[in-house]
Amino acid sequence: MRSIKEIYKIGYGPSSSHTMGPGQAAHRFMDNHPGTPAVRVTLYGSLALTGKGHGTDEAIRKVIRDAAETEIVWCPEENLPHHPNGMLFEALDGERVTARWEVYSVGGGTLWDEEGTFEGEDLYPDIKMSELLKWCKAEGRSFFEYVEMHEGPDLYDYLAQVWHVMQNAIHNGLANEGVLPGNLRLARKAASYHIRAQQSAGALRHMGTVFAAALAVAEENAGGGLVVTAPTCGAAGVLPAVLYFLRQDQNISDQRLLKGLATAGLIGNIVKTHGSISGAEVGCQGELGTACAMAAGAAAQILGGSPMQVEYAAEMGFEHNLGLTCDPVGGYVQIPCIERNAFISQKARECAIYALFSDGHHKVSFDDVVETMMQTGYDMQAKYRETSLGGLARICRVF
Repeated sequence: MRSIKEIYKIGYGPSSSHTMGPGQAAHRFMDNHPGTPAVRVTLYGSLALTGKGHGTDEAIRKVIRDAAETEIVWCPEENLPHHPNGMLFEALDGERVTARWEVYSVGGGTLWDEEGTFEGEDLYPDIKMSELLKWCKAEGRSFFEYVEMHEGPDLYDYLAQVWHVMQNAIHNGLANEGVLPGNLRLARKAASYHIRAQQSAGALRHMGTVFAAALAVAEENAGGGLVVTAPTCGAAGVLPAVLYFLRQDQNISDQRLLKGLATAGLIGNIVKTHGSISGAEVGCQGELGTACAMAAGAAAQILGGSPMQVEYAAEMGFEHNLGLTCDPVGGYVQIPCIERNAFISQKARECAIYALFSDGHHKVSFDDVVETMMQTGYDMQAKYRETSLGGLARICRVF
């Protein structure tokens, strides 16, 4: 398994797979082919179907614009063989193609090609959750200590930067009002939710605070703001909202929150390695389902849970999002994505509390849910996997 830094990428929204990934691919292609007079980029499958709403073409043009003439070709009805988010970059000299590169944006801003260009160093063994629990029991240690052992001394410096960007996204989202970009003309709600939460008490204040923080990050992402993939841009609001609430409500130290981030990153890493975090491949269950598992596990860790309780919280958060479709209206990361971030943040918090009331024993394992999620994604019709051809995207086209 690769570093958990691959789970926490810092960049601009609205989509890790449709914006961050293609932008990075364009950078690499231009670095490898400097001086080329023109570039043709063909977008396939999900990238073509929702690329306009996600800003895929603009992310590519921003990189190439000053160096070469850019042509974007849309092929929504054709998939390249390895993933629904396929791209073909071609360097052109007049009518002659001088270089070709087939590359895939496989989720969370990660790229893949057949040449192994992006194969980084494996820091962890190819571990499953069941094996991790055995290690914790044998060593008497926690998830975050396993991360520390494999990542090295600079881990917490990076996680501190991640937490800083997450907090800024919340603060900016709570301050910004108005309408989000795009044809939906969706109004930002985080500021008003935050005000109402502060005027409430008890459970309403708690829920409102979580809702407001998640909305803040999700709206910043939808507006193209700076966020952290956790594990994707579309699910970026869940983990920060839960951590923010714990800091505000329980006065949890930043040091302890960073250990929660380490735990969450490990959970996300297991899903990414043995499953998928790509909405185009498995639906939103792979994005917000993973985010819920990460946040639930982190919260259980922060609040003193045992490794078994942490695994239970993560399993529950994942299990109860199985089958969640990816059906963005108009191709924008707005409806239903923003509201889902808010509700799933609260679900993650509840999963952690539920697990902490238990002794950690339960019947369905986290590994079972990862396997089930992948099978469910394969069984799911393509129109429910980030294509904007089914689900809410179909019935809400009047917007």
